[in-house]
Amino acid sequence: MTSLSPGSADALLFDLGRVVLDIDFSKAIACWAGHAGCKPEAIVARYVRDSEAYRLHEVGKLSDEDYFASLRASLGISISDAQFLEGWNAIFAGEMPDIAELLPRAAKRMPLYAFSNTNRPHVEHFSKEYADLLGHFRELYLSSSIGLRKPDAEAFDHVVAAMGIPANRIVFFDDLAENIEGARARGLAAVHVTSPHDVGIALKALGI
Repeated sequence: MTSLSPGSADALLFDLGRVVLDIDFSKAIACWAGHAGCKPEAIVARYVRDSEAYRLHEVGKLSDEDYFASLRASLGISISDAQFLEGWNAIFAGEMPDIAELLPRAAKRMPLYAFSNTNRPHVEHFSKEYADLLGHFRELYLSSSIGLRKPDAEAFDHVVAAMGIPANRIVFFDDLAENIEGARARGLAAVHVTSPHDVGIALKALGI
């Protein structure tokens, strides 16, 4: 467990999904199944989240059309790109509890940044939908823009260099264990967010 104390950080770095923004992937599956006229269970069993196509789409090396074509093939449904996009963007289920109160409070004390594995359509969607909340971040480092994704070492090194702050003075929040391990391996202090209370507890430890 990362040891946090007042004065131990110069910046905070947040993952977006399930740390700042709530994600419910079953909404995508339900939307696609509705358009395809089949049961959600039929699709969910075939969906592979971390496929090669998914990873390429997240670093901007695969177009939306090609990614949706890969889904059309793997899920065995013949729905349109627009229908795929509708479901794809339906996963955003609002803000995580308390985050709208915690971010502005933290931003008064030190700079906030975000680092997210994401893709162009999601960026377009959440940038508009959650503009006020995301406005607390000085910079958003997004995999589809920087061409690198967590938990790769070069992705963390890129973000740390861009922030211009020593890695050991950055506290990183993420919901996935492999990303926490990747961050710690590059020298960042990292908080594994497994419940909505974890961010608030960490900020309290930092004296925020």
